[in-house]
Amino acid sequence: MTRQQVLDLYFMDARCKLIEIAAFLDRVDRGTGDGDFRLEAFRKAMGHLAAGETGRAEAVLRSLSDPTEAPIEKAPGKGAVGAWPGVVTV
Repeated sequence: MTRQQVLDLYFMDARCKLIEIAAFLDRVDRGTGDGDFRLEAFRKAMGHLAAGETGRAEAVLRSLSDPTEAPIEKAPGKGAVGAWPGVVTV
């Protein structure tokens, strides 16, 4: 596809998602108390969007994912939280 075709097909959907992310960050900023590892991970992942390099989707996914390979004995919670609480430089 040409860039024009991609823009014609996907721009409005991406625009909507961008506005949703902005609204989410506004709600977080208006909230009280401290954030947790998810907010830091989210902000780091957004840095990949501004980098202007190819492979942004993979970089964002990897920055939010658990990079370890060894299985753990027991999950720390009952559900997924969307970001890995560990610290990894990506």
